[in-house]
Amino acid sequence: MEPADPPGTDPTERAPREQQMSRRSNAPSVSPWLVIGAILLLGAAIYVASALF
Repeated sequence: MEPADPPGTDPTERAPREQQMSRRSNAPSVSPWLVIGAILLLGAAIYVASALF
């Protein structure tokens, strides 16, 4: 495992593994709106199911 790059290191001198990690961390893996929408959809499905039975 490569050591972490010291602060102030030029981007061209950084380890390739750290460049890949920083590229992936720019956006969240799951949107907060997707989570909220899924919770609301689940709530609506439970509401409909409880009305039918």
